[in-house]
Amino acid sequence: MRVLLADDQAKVRSALRLLLEHQPDLEILGEAVDATGLLDWVKAAHPDLVLLDWELPGPPAITLLPQLRAHQPDLRVIALSVRPEASQAALEASADAFASKGDPPEVLVAAIEACRKQKRCESKLDQLTA
Repeated sequence: MRVLLADDQAKVRSALRLLLEHQPDLEILGEAVDATGLLDWVKAAHPDLVLLDWELPGPPAITLLPQLRAHQPDLRVIALSVRPEASQAALEASADAFASKGDPPEVLVAAIEACRKQKRCESKLDQLTA
């Protein structure tokens, strides 16, 4: 699974990278520090998954998600925030999952695995219906 990290804080991106580089079958494509950079990365690299800071600088994430999916409809997005109350807004805006930045790392790993399984299921369905 090809992953893009999107957070304006270098420490958060570094921590995410350290966590994910030890996960099997995950490839970190790059990092974005704002919404414009994220859109450019998605257009160019076609990641399978974006770990999205819900407070990423630029247009609000609630309007950013449709733009991302316009370029890549099957993109999975896990919203991240220090504000647990952002969960409802993120999920209502069509994020595939939400993890609080204060959660233990296992929570994010489980969310990534859920997205990976969902993608596998859709890929198998596509093969069966092709």
